[in-house]
Amino acid sequence: MTGFLLAMAGFLLLMLMLSGALLLQDVKKADILAARIRVIHGEAPADDSVRNQGEMVRSMATRVVSGIGTSLLRSGLIPVATKAELEVMLATAGLRGPQGLNVFLGSKILSPVCFVLLGWVIASRVDMLSGLNIVTLPIMGVIGLIFPDWIIGSRRKKYLVRLEEGLPDALDMMVICTQSGLGLGPSVVRVADELRHSYRELALEFALTANELQISTDSRGALINLGMRSGLESFKRFAGTMVQTIQYGTPVTDAFRVLSIELRAEMLVKFEERAARLPVMLTMPMIVFILPCVFIIAGGPAMIQVSRSFASGH
Repeated sequence: MTGFLLAMAGFLLLMLMLSGALLLQDVKKADILAARIRVIHGEAPADDSVRNQGEMVRSMATRVVSGIGTSLLRSGLIPVATKAELEVMLATAGLRGPQGLNVFLGSKILSPVCFVLLGWVIASRVDMLSGLNIVTLPIMGVIGLIFPDWIIGSRRKKYLVRLEEGLPDALDMMVICTQSGLGLGPSVVRVADELRHSYRELALEFALTANELQISTDSRGALINLGMRSGLESFKRFAGTMVQTIQYGTPVTDAFRVLSIELRAEMLVKFEERAARLPVMLTMPMIVFILPCVFIIAGGPAMIQVSRSFASGH
């Protein structure tokens, strides 16, 4: 009985954490939209107490999970090479610094425990066969182990998509900045400042590059890092273009304009490829959901008449 109560408490805690995270995400999006509307109308952003409470709860949960990850790192169980690979993977998902790594490792520890407790509750409450009851807990443990990786993978995919979507607009703004007389470093800073609301991910990458340009004397290395951090081919081309303009003294404006046109053309080709796949993707839903309805509508009355004829004949 005590084990069942503990399992139920763990399951309720997991559900509360998930619902709280979803609620905080919705509240945060609504607050950001309201703040943008207030700024557009010339009003000062208001201090919302609900947002502060949400941030407080989020901060407490983050500290707990991060503490578990920090203890795991201090134990020495994670090799240095694995730690470096995890940091690179998290950086491409927009999570940089030791805090992101600590939260990820902490979630890798807590998630299997929560999923195993959930599987134990399900297995104990549902009348399962003994074999299924034994297999349920390891399966839930494996699901809990890969769940943080799935979350990071999904976040990384969205992060890279946002980077690719915002790069042509950033190049157009770079053209405007360079035409107005700004240098490469001030142009990057200006673009990062202008894109912080529409393309936050791209603004963070540009801001990091601007900081490296200000700190380091090797501008070529900072630009190469911009292309290597995300691993996207478009960013590598963008960094290579900037390096070549610095090295050979070619006009920056023309290079950015040509690259922006090429990237927009590539995006249009990708959209056309997705549109061309739609008929193939719609074939199975049409067969499963639409054709049976058509057959019922077209042949239903005839089948009813035939059944009535056979009934009257008997």
